[in-house]
This record gives sequence, structure tokens and C-alpha cells, in this order.
Amino acid sequence: MGKWTNGEHEAPEPLEGNVVGTVIGGTLVWFVLFLVQLPFYGWFDEHGHTWWVWTCAAGAGLGCVGIWYVRRRDAAIRRAAAEAGPTDSGPAASSGSSA
Repeated sequence: MGKWTNGEHEAPEPLEGNVVGTVIGGTLVWFVLFLVQLPFYGWFDEHGHTWWVWTCAAGAGLGCVGIWYVRRRDAAIRRAAAEAGPTDSGPAASSGSSA
């Protein structure tokens, strides 16, 4: 266990992927689970498990907030990259000679 907690290992780079798609997919899963459980609401109520239904509803609702958030974040990242301008690191840009 000590080899993992001694601080000698570097943290890995964060994974950058399609965050918007991931959040949309997760939200859809919660929403589908909510819809699948609705016809059985009476059974859940009789057995004291209605929190299962409402957990899925809350997951779908919070997922909608998450979609809004990550879409705005993605737009802000793209806007900041556009304002910074293109970074040209080709051979002509790095030669430094102006003939």
C-alpha cells in the first residue's frame, strides 16, 4: 500500500473527451429508467421503494442542469481558444529568419 501513497507517482493527465455527449447519455439513461419504473409505481409504493422512481427523476433533472453547464463550458473553451488565435508552430514560424 505504501508504494501508492508515497507521492512518487505523477498524476495522469485528465481525459478530455466528448463531455457533452457523455452527460447527455447519462441523462438519457436516468430518464429512461424513470419512464420504465412509472408503470410499476403502485408496486414501489406498496413495498416502500418509491425513492427508486424519484431518484431516477432527480438524476434526469440534474442531468438537464449538467447538460446546460457542460454546453456553456464547451462554448467558453472554444471562445477562449478562438480569442487566443491559432498557434503556428511550423518550421517557418520557428526559424526566426526574416531574409
